[in-house]
Amino acid sequence: MKVFVTGGTGFIGRHVVRMLRERGNEVTALVRSPEKAKALSDLGAKLVEGDISDRAKLTTAMHGSDALIHGAAIYEVGVPKSRRETMRQTNVDGTENTLGAALDAGVPRVVYISTIAAFGNTNGQTVDESYEHPAQGFSTCYEETKFEAHQVAKQLIIEGLPCVMVQPGFAYGPGDHSAVGKQIRDFTSGRLPLVPFATVGLNMVHVEDVAAGILLALDKGDIAESYVLGGDITTLREVINTTAKVMGKREPRGNVPTGFLKAIAPAGPVIGKIMGQPPNLRELIAGSDGVTFWASSEKAETNLGYEHRPLERGLRETLQAEGKL
Repeated sequence: MKVFVTGGTGFIGRHVVRMLRERGNEVTALVRSPEKAKALSDLGAKLVEGDISDRAKLTTAMHGSDALIHGAAIYEVGVPKSRRETMRQTNVDGTENTLGAALDAGVPRVVYISTIAAFGNTNGQTVDESYEHPAQGFSTCYEETKFEAHQVAKQLIIEGLPCVMVQPGFAYGPGDHSAVGKQIRDFTSGRLPLVPFATVGLNMVHVEDVAAGILLALDKGDIAESYVLGGDITTLREVINTTAKVMGKREPRGNVPTGFLKAIAPAGPVIGKIMGQPPNLRELIAGSDGVTFWASSEKAETNLGYEHRPLERGLRETLQAEGKL
């Protein structure tokens, strides 16, 4: 099978490329800079220089591919207004260009990597793939653009795109540079005396389990269906407490009062830098305070054979890989 991949240099994407190559698939990876994608070429992937802004060039590049896995996106919470248009162009327009190019090129099998963030705040419920975001009151630009991109994929499916959608939870593992990954690193380095946004509801899943689930969707997923690829339903406080347990360390003493964060939000660009937080604290608060991103992966487990490792085991393996145990 010849698989065309976007986002192959990303946190999830590089594991997808590795697993495809390990099972013998030919991989062509779209990359902005071949020099920065040496890890993919070392795996035996063919590199094509370009980006997801040009549908015609993408169509030409995809000709002859048996499948497309589209994972290129910007994942960031707390982005300043100056970055929002770039995020929209990548997450929404880029998805329309890439999936549209696959339709134009006649690619027979497509997997679009969406996210459980497309559901928005689940308000304490653990939802499934039938849940619909109310399409209003978006808490972050990321949530809004990934919701819109999900709708783009659904519309192109109606137009004939043979696409399966997957919705990963919060992927973690060695080399995780997400906001949650930063909190874990801060704790392991002794820089987290108090936990910010302790009650934010997370669905934590090891990155290798996500990548394996994407390949299952490629092989077994039903066209026009979406599959949540999740893990443990938890909170940030529980993630940090589990990390403490694995390391044999004492848990943080308490939580950062959200009222304090709201009070300093107007000075976000300055305070955020000092605190190691993104510049738009207002958006970070909106996307974290009293919010849950909880979804069940029962459908993927039943229909695809998807599995995920427990959080404690996954954190232990992550910390061992990073030399912190």
